[in-house]
Amino acid sequence: MATITPTSMQGSGSRAVTETTMTASDTFTYVPNTGQILIIRNTSGGSITPNIDGADGAATPYPGVPSVVINSGFFSSSQAAGVTRVIMLDSIFAYLQGVINVTGCSGATAILLNN
Repeated sequence: MATITPTSMQGSGSRAVTETTMTASDTFTYVPNTGQILIIRNTSGGSITPNIDGADGAATPYPGVPSVVINSGFFSSSQAAGVTRVIMLDSIFAYLQGVINVTGCSGATAILLNN
């Protein structure tokens, strides 16, 4: 299990990012309402299907919908070799409760940007 290490985007100018080679199960720390961004670049050579799952996700009621089950995690669509996806973490915050595991990305590269 690898920990996806964040790169701080505070201040001006450019910076080198910290890249993490992903394994079968990886983790990161979500900081709510900060504009955190997770980038998953498929460098594995095959197809991946990212799943981001916080351990404390549960069925959640929303207006007009009786209940949305989120305890199986946020699944991104299948990602072919060479494809990069950017995930705005605040937009999926309900999935990011508790200890977070990212699976389905073995061999890919992750970049976590903190504002």
